[in-house]
Amino acid sequence: MTFCIITHVHHTKSNENYFGYAPYVNEMNIWLKYVDKVVIVAPLKNFDNTAIHQKYKHSNIEFIAVPDFSLTSFGAICKTILNLPRILFSIFIALKKSNHIHLRCPGNMGLLGSLVQILFPRKSKTAKYAGNWDANSKQPFTYKLQKYILSSTFLTKNMQVLVYGKWENQTINIKSFFTATYSEFEKINVDSRVLNTTIQFVFVGSLTSGKQPIESVKIVEKLKLLQHNVQLAIYGEGVEKSSLQKYIASNNLSEVVVFKGNVTKDEMKMVYQKSHFLILNSKSEGWPKVVAEAMFWGCLPIASQVSCLPNMLDYGNRGILLTNSFQNDVEAIEMVLKNQDLYDAKIKEAISWSRNFTIDKFETEIKKLLTS
Repeated sequence: MTFCIITHVHHTKSNENYFGYAPYVNEMNIWLKYVDKVVIVAPLKNFDNTAIHQKYKHSNIEFIAVPDFSLTSFGAICKTILNLPRILFSIFIALKKSNHIHLRCPGNMGLLGSLVQILFPRKSKTAKYAGNWDANSKQPFTYKLQKYILSSTFLTKNMQVLVYGKWENQTINIKSFFTATYSEFEKINVDSRVLNTTIQFVFVGSLTSGKQPIESVKIVEKLKLLQHNVQLAIYGEGVEKSSLQKYIASNNLSEVVVFKGNVTKDEMKMVYQKSHFLILNSKSEGWPKVVAEAMFWGCLPIASQVSCLPNMLDYGNRGILLTNSFQNDVEAIEMVLKNQDLYDAKIKEAISWSRNFTIDKFETEIKKLLTS
């Protein structure tokens, strides 16, 4: 089988190997176990590999590099118009030579791929929609267009669309799915965390406005003002780092909030096992891996009510759901901080639920998609 991936993820090449964002590539390597050849259509850049990058594990990869593009400014739009014919032609050629088409959505490349795949109604296809599938959420027009095309059984034939969460009134090609990080062999007992010591909070993710890391800082700052013994470790890098550093410095939080940068999967696993809470107050999510990972290791998630997060946290039974009220959110966290039994009960539920979603189960489901 020749398996074609259309993705907006930035890649780089080093020693004849192709690298990309580690969580995405690690997932794709599971798909690639069951294919003979891989055709990847994506942007190819020159950047240094770090702890958050991983290489594809396949011996037969054809990489078709296309220009990165966006619609964020007049200049970017003009550049996109010039490059669009080349990109569409590259996608068409890749789809034509492949047996199975796999789109990574939402994203600019996913949008173009969803348009070109219409020309191949008989080919086997899957699409992974990693964003928020909630029809009532505020999203860019291009995201809504992708969702419309993928959902249309008239435009999109022979495709299974993998989405996060369970949603009503969906077409027959929409399949509720999940993602995973850890294996069955990693289901080891974890030490319980007591609340009469320094309470360790973690933020894990890109430091961007969409992830709202500043909100995590402000929550921990308020808890500190309320005389709680708390610390926040921030894992990740991004454009918001400098503004976060300025806020921390101006509010004398340098002993409370620390930056840890990007770390490996194994290092992050140890962090989860030693931390009490994960805070993720995102504006939008699909299936946030960091939430499921934290739950797997007994780190209680505090998360916003977007996408399938209310379902993941069982509406508060296995975590704390944030609202639009800062004061109410702090009070909800305080209630758990002051009640060891409540904390332990939520942790027990979180561990039990998250350990249903292992790499082993994920691989079984992927194999079914490719062989059905």
